Amino acid sequence: MRLVEKHVVRKCSRAGKEIDELAFKSKNLYNRANYEIRQHFFKTNQILHYNSMASRLKTEESYCALPRKVSQQVLRCLDRNWKGWKEANKAYEKNPLLFKGKPKLPKYKDKEKGRNLLVYTIQAISFKELKKGWIKPSGTNLMISCRKQDIKEVRIVPRLDYYMVEVIYEQPIQQLVSGERVAGVDIGLNNLAAVTSNQ
Repeated sequence: MRLVEKHVVRKCSRAGKEIDELAFKSKNLYNRANYEIRQHFFKTNQILHYNSMASRLKTEESYCALPRKVSQQVLRCLDRNWKGWKEANKAYEKNPLLFKGKPKLPKYKDKEKGRNLLVYTIQAISFKELKKGWIKPSGTNLMISCRKQDIKEVRIVPRLDYYMVEVIYEQPIQQLVSGERVAGVDIGLNNLAAVTSNQ
């Protein structure tokens, strides 16, 4: 089972300013890739997928401004947005009454105020610091305390005046049933219910 541990980082703090700069770079990559996909779509009526986008942009300044793993996650997110638009468009063509209007293409983020999600997979987090109880995303000076060791990813989500750092970790599901105690319930016609157990 996947669980989330959340941390709030204010934009006015030192860490918040560093995250803000990274989220701005993420927005630049998102907009650059979205521009490429839109232009290709207008010319060919086909969507550029993640692999072709990654190979096209891997030498671009906006791609290299972030750690490679983070840039890849930005492109994957945009790829999911376009696939979602395509599926919504198909559903709209089958039954337009389910929608308020025709689905619109994924939009650009605002040039000045826009910020984008940052996703750090486990490969983009320092293992040495994680063993000490800290999360240190690669390419940053951020240090976020964490009580968990089995982390899957860290998402940094922009909000109005703060950033939400979501630490996603895996925890095994605990079985609450021991199998030693058994109970049975019989819903009856004359009686409301009859209950019996082995205790």
